[in-house]
Amino acid sequence: MTDVLNTAARPDIAGEPHAIVERPAVMLYTRLRKSPYFWKSRACGAACYSVYNHTYHPRHYGDPVGEYWALLDGVTIWDVGVERQLEISGPDAFDFTNMLVPRDLTKCEVGQCKYVFITAPDGGIVNDPVLLRLEENRFWLSLADSDVGLWTMGLAHAGGWNVHIAEADVAPLQVQGPRSKEVLRDLFGDGVLDVPYYRMREFTVDGMRVVVSRTGYSGEVGYELYLRDASRDAERLWDAVWQAGQPYGMRPIGPCHMRRIEAGMLAYGCDITLDTNPLEVGYDYRWMVDLDQEADFIGKEALTRARSEGISRLMVGVEISGEPLGTYNDGSMIEPFDVYAGSDTPVGRVTSACRSPRLERNIGLAMVPIGLSELGTPLQIHTPSGMREGTVVEKPFIDPRKETPKR
Repeated sequence: MTDVLNTAARPDIAGEPHAIVERPAVMLYTRLRKSPYFWKSRACGAACYSVYNHTYHPRHYGDPVGEYWALLDGVTIWDVGVERQLEISGPDAFDFTNMLVPRDLTKCEVGQCKYVFITAPDGGIVNDPVLLRLEENRFWLSLADSDVGLWTMGLAHAGGWNVHIAEADVAPLQVQGPRSKEVLRDLFGDGVLDVPYYRMREFTVDGMRVVVSRTGYSGEVGYELYLRDASRDAERLWDAVWQAGQPYGMRPIGPCHMRRIEAGMLAYGCDITLDTNPLEVGYDYRWMVDLDQEADFIGKEALTRARSEGISRLMVGVEISGEPLGTYNDGSMIEPFDVYAGSDTPVGRVTSACRSPRLERNIGLAMVPIGLSELGTPLQIHTPSGMREGTVVEKPFIDPRKETPKR
């Protein structure tokens, strides 16, 4: 994601609404939208914004390293209203949604969440949402940054599927960090502690209906709060969560890329795009891509062929020598982090990189030829400050079995 707005430099970004779009609720928005939590997160001191899903997204609040430690040591609140909730319902909703993703959704129960890829016919990644199964034939896709709504509407029309596709009037907040359980318990009662990892339940607080899931983009213990009727109740929910979080030192933060890189978590638009497929980024057919399921899905033929023939490149973890690279580099800089292997021609690219405060090393994710993917392989990496030595290392860099968020 590219930083597009610094509120200190440009405080007024309101703009005039120019369109009304029919949804489950009528919503006003400009070409660049605001999250339902926009004014609350801005009042908390959001210092820099990105645009994500055509929506302003708080990147950080002025101190990304401090936010990192707050996530690890306490509890944090994130405005993630940019994650549009695409609702798919109707008689064909299960079969249609099962066609969209390579995971076998017969293994997804009502009340369960799944991290999924949405794939193109050539196996490329259209999006990587969290899927929530609310009913037998009702799903939410909590979207990363791409226009999946248009993709699914086109597929439904062309295929004659009996489904209804709309953006739900739902907006998530994330509450992440080791003290998030205490905050959620005070807010919703002891029952919220019974929600298992990657499961969800609906709760009510002060008349507001909230679907609470044990998910998040942090690699830490955390929850996502999917507020129904968000266009009406978003500011009230923010206030309720903020008040519940004060005894525990709650802090507002943006997406903590240092922590997600440590966890080996992918970001759409830099680590994964339409030009990458799930096998290349390390998600093979035994988990995220079920090529042996009976049902067909978009991209199945291409990914079956890729499994049979083998892939030519692979995403790996890298350590990068030298001075700190900063809190986040997303591969979209004017001088990209090209990877070399003893010649003047780049052979790959670092897609995400940062200085890990805990490891006190520069780490990143890189796409390299399969012949250079073995652990310990030396690389040369071009950075904005010059050429540096790199080494292929194991990822995730911290908590490789991902036990922390399951606690």
